[in-house]
Amino acid sequence: MKKKEYLKSEIKHIDIKSFNSIPIIEQFEKTAFQARNLAHASKIYDKMLSDKECSIILCLAGSLFSAGLRKIVYDMVENNMVDIIVSTGAIIVDQDFFEALGFKHFQGTPQSDDNELMKLMIDRIYDTYIDEEHLRICDMTISEIADNLVAAPYSSREFIKFMGKYLQEKNIGKESVVRIAYEKNLPIFVPAFSDSSAGFGLIYHQWKLKDKPKVSIDSAKDFLELTKVKVNTKETGLVMIGGGVPKNFAQDVTVAADILGKEVNMHKYAIQITVADERDGGLSGSTLKEAHSWGKVDVGSEQMVFSEATIGFPLLASYAYHKDSWRNRKEKKFSIMLDKKES
Repeated sequence: MKKKEYLKSEIKHIDIKSFNSIPIIEQFEKTAFQARNLAHASKIYDKMLSDKECSIILCLAGSLFSAGLRKIVYDMVENNMVDIIVSTGAIIVDQDFFEALGFKHFQGTPQSDDNELMKLMIDRIYDTYIDEEHLRICDMTISEIADNLVAAPYSSREFIKFMGKYLQEKNIGKESVVRIAYEKNLPIFVPAFSDSSAGFGLIYHQWKLKDKPKVSIDSAKDFLELTKVKVNTKETGLVMIGGGVPKNFAQDVTVAADILGKEVNMHKYAIQITVADERDGGLSGSTLKEAHSWGKVDVGSEQMVFSEATIGFPLLASYAYHKDSWRNRKEKKFSIMLDKKES
């Protein structure tokens, strides 16, 4: 097969505004197992949106945007259904920024010949394909952005802000999460920023400059900035899709605040959609009840949902969107606070 024969069926993004999941979620509430858990989680998310003192942190892990979930997060940002995003680098750079540059993800199959895909420079994410040649352009765009910044350490949030500015100035990526977050001053944190296309771009930037001053990413500054957000908001709620670094990073800010001598509440609300198992001690499957023992998550408004994200997340987000509680929320614009220099 030729490359274009593999890359012919584009992934289409789910539009939560086009369907109303309230009826099915309400029926789920009267059933059992993960259907009832998803219904409970949906109601908790709606409570977060109704709580005027609550700032909502959306945590994203896994290959979500490549699978068609990008527009869900875009609509959540656009409609003030989330105030902070903590994500893996792949979702924000290799998937969102990548598509903002005009590239696409394509439907594929796990039964494909991976040797042939490698020869054609097609990368496979289970049953989706991505053009490696386009990814290289994404890498070099990150390097270009770094080349035009003052040589200094930046938090991932600060660097992603410049990525959003790049898209706005080029007038591209109008359905990009990175761009709309920049325009709404909503912070995006990627604690493991170099574990993505951004990493390839940044090492190329640093390699070229050799011993000259260069741009770097300060992960401790990321942690401090998100902790500052926690200190400056009364209540917080976590909406976690997947687990990994974003989950732990967001939960840990309550402990970080305590270490800094700041008294803050535990996360008042928390929901997680995951297929990970808690029995092996892995963080992604560790329950929110377990997180309470660490002083991270309060009990009473927390719910684990053991469901695959492409099924559970659209239903949860559509329910919250059509319940309309977000209409009374205002933009928090935490990036403006974080950009202010301390005296």
